[in-house]
Amino acid sequence: MKLAKQHLDVGLFSNKREEQLAFWQQTVGLPYDHVGKLGGGMQQHRHHMNGSILKMNHARDPLPNLAPSGIIGLQIAREGLAAPRPLADPDGNKVTLVPKGHDGVEGIAVLLRVNDPAAHDRFWTEAMQYERVGEGRYRCGDSLIVIAEQGKVERSPEWRGPGYRYTTVQVWDCVAEYEGILARGGTSGGAVRVLGDTVRFAFVCDPDGNHIEISQRASLTGSL
Repeated sequence: MKLAKQHLDVGLFSNKREEQLAFWQQTVGLPYDHVGKLGGGMQQHRHHMNGSILKMNHARDPLPNLAPSGIIGLQIAREGLAAPRPLADPDGNKVTLVPKGHDGVEGIAVLLRVNDPAAHDRFWTEAMQYERVGEGRYRCGDSLIVIAEQGKVERSPEWRGPGYRYTTVQVWDCVAEYEGILARGGTSGGAVRVLGDTVRFAFVCDPDGNHIEISQRASLTGSL
C-alpha cells in the first residue's frame, strides 16, 4: 500500500458535541484543526493527534442504538509521561495517554476486540498489507492496530453509531488501493466516491465489519 501519510486517523460519532470537544481538547490536550460539514446534520470536528487526526463526528439527530464496534480503545503517545494515563470520554470511549515508545506506540495505537484473531491476521497482513510487528500487532506508518482481546463482536447493519467506528488510511490512489484490497480478499464497505475537489474515498471492512476508510485527500496528493 502506497501511503500518502504515515499516520492512521480515527473516527467516532457522538451526540454530545460540547462535552466531547471539551474532553478531547482540554483533558486529552489535542489541538483543534477545523470543522467540516458531512451533510445530514453531521459535522466533523478534526483534532491533531501526533500526525494522526481524531475525527469527532457530531450528529444533530440521535444516533441509532447499535452494538459497539470492535474498536475498544485508543492509545496516544505523549512526551514527558512517566506511566500510562487511562481516560474515558463523555460517552465512555476509552483512551489512554502513554509514554512515547510504550509497547511500541510512537504515534497512536487502535485497540480491537476480535472474533477470530487468525482471520484478522490474514486481513491486516494480506488484504491491507500492514506490517506484522508482533503477535496481534500491525503497523501502518507509525500507527498500530493491536488485537487487544478475543471476544464476541456483533456486526452492525449501520456503521454510523455511537463510539469509535472507523479508521482512515491516507493513500496516493484511492481507486487502485480499494480495488487491490478487494482483490486480496477484503470486503467492500462502500464504493469509491468523490467529495467536491477535496477527497476521493471508499470503505472496506475488516472480518468483524469495522470500517476502514481508504482516502485520497487533495491536500496530501494534489489534484484529484
